[in-house]
This record gives sequence, structure tokens and C-alpha cells, in this order.
Amino acid sequence: MDLAALQELLDNSAFAVLFAAMGLYWISAAFPRIPALQELGTAAMAIGNLSIASLLIARWIDAGYFPLSNLYESLFFLAWGVTTMHLVAEWMGRNRLVGVFTAPLAMGIVAFAAFSLPVEMQSSSPLVPALQSNWLMMHVSVMMFSYATLMVGSVLSIAFLVVTRGRVVELKGNSFGIGNTRSGRGEGASERAEGESEDSAAIGAATTNAGVAVLERSQTAVASALTPQKLSLAEVLDNLSYRLIGLGFPLLTIGIIAGGVWANEAWGTYWSWDPKETWALITWLVFAAYLHTRITKGWQGRRPAILASAGLVVVWVCYLGVNLLGIGLHSYGWFL
Repeated sequence: MDLAALQELLDNSAFAVLFAAMGLYWISAAFPRIPALQELGTAAMAIGNLSIASLLIARWIDAGYFPLSNLYESLFFLAWGVTTMHLVAEWMGRNRLVGVFTAPLAMGIVAFAAFSLPVEMQSSSPLVPALQSNWLMMHVSVMMFSYATLMVGSVLSIAFLVVTRGRVVELKGNSFGIGNTRSGRGEGASERAEGESEDSAAIGAATTNAGVAVLERSQTAVASALTPQKLSLAEVLDNLSYRLIGLGFPLLTIGIIAGGVWANEAWGTYWSWDPKETWALITWLVFAAYLHTRITKGWQGRRPAILASAGLVVVWVCYLGVNLLGIGLHSYGWFL
């Protein structure tokens, strides 16, 4: 089998596996008493990740350069980043339900690249002079991985908004989501509030009677109750979204700086207000505002989730919208 046929097999296989993963995660959400479905979904995402990585390696060998020169290759690299960050999110959150929201994203990207792009865009072609640089691997790969990380974080914020829709949710704890979730409507919320007041009074009485030793045991019990495995789904989503965006933002910053250095070498200027550069700056500002509200303002829950959800739209405009318009210095992958 030649490399071209292998690549076609791998991209079709990646789509099929990711589609199966999406189905498994959705069925597992509907039937949570069948844990094997979630495990199969995780295995399918891992296989999809390996299929995409194999495809990129095959194209690298075939073309002789790092496979990030056109829209087809960058979409598959983006899908590889999304599946990678999905596996990281599952590992951090100890909750496989995140796949209900991330698997459709990865599957949709692969489907668009494999079935929507014209054949001529899917084939390798010689690099344009501006791309014949070692900065191709450094700048573009970091930018694409930052996009993938920010997308997964933003999708989990959207998932948080969906899960908590119509409910008053108050997350208690630090910026990493360690704390209690209180939610409810009407009388249910009042009953929980009364119960919490009674619990607080009981804890206070126990502390007064038993002294410091009892207080230490109480603190240990609280810490044990707030392990990631026992956090509510809303807390897990809020926590993971914050952590992933916190990882993607510095990657985006490094990618923009590397792009400026490369632009100076290729075009003689660090910043030219090219549409891609402008939208990269807008993306940076949106997620900088998100982290600012989380870190300095102490926001948690719905308000930062809404900001992160808007960030998903901005990332897509920055990555794909500019390419679709076919304008500017970065429009190597446009097809209109």
C-alpha cells in the first residue's frame, strides 16, 4: 500500500472511530449503569488520536515537511489536539462524561476535513517560500495546539451552561473548583440552606465540646469529601474548563510571539495588522479577560462560562474564518 492510499484509509478510519466514540459517550450518558460504554468511548477516542497521528506522520514522510501547510493538514492537527486534550481532561476530571461534549467536536473537524474539502486541497503541495522555514513547526504547531486546548476548554464551559441551565448554582472554593456546589429552585434550595445551617451549628457545637482534635478530624473529612471523584458534574466542568484555558492561554501567547519573530524574518515586520494577526490578538484579549475574572475577581460558574463560550466563536473566526475569506498574508488554506 502506497502512502497516498494509507492516508485515505487513516482519515476515513479516524472519522469512523470518532463517530463511534461519540455514539458510545451519548449512549453511556443515557444509560449510566453500563460503565463499559464509557470505557469503550475512551478507547475509541484514543484509537482516533493514534489514527490521526499516524496520518500526520505518513504525510510528513510523503511530503518531506511538517504537515501544517494547508487547511486539510491543519484541521487534522487540530483534531489530534482536541482528542489529546480530551484524554487529558478525562484523566484530570476522573469523569468520562466530558466525552459527551468533546467527541462531537473532534468528529466534526475530521468530517469537515475528510469529506468537505476538495480533493486538490487534500493533497500535499510544495511549500510557498514564506513557509520554507523552521518556524513552521514552532509557530504553527503551538498555535494549533493552543486553539485545540482553548476549544476544548470553551466547549466544557458551554457544557457547564447546559448542565446548569435554569438552576441557581453557587460554586464554593478556590480557583481550581475545590469546594461545594449549591443549586436548586424555590423550596428545595431553602430546605438545603436550612440543612446547611443546622450542619454548621452542629459542627460548631462539636468543635466547642471536643476541642482542636475534633476540628482537625472534621477538616480531614471535608477534604476527603471534596476529592475530584466526588465533585458534582457542574464542578468538574467548571474546574476542567478553567484548567484547560489556563493551559491554552500561555501556548497562544508563545505562538503569537513566535509568529512575530517569523514575520520579521519573512516580511520585515513583527506586526502588520494582517486579519489573522488581528483576530489572534482579539482571541488573546478574550481569554485574558476570562482568566482575569477568574484569578483577580474570583468569578466562578456561569459568568466566566459565558465569556469562555464567546471565546469559542472567536477562536473559530481566527482559525477558519480568515482562511475562508481568502485575504491577508496567512490565507494559505482558503478555498473560496
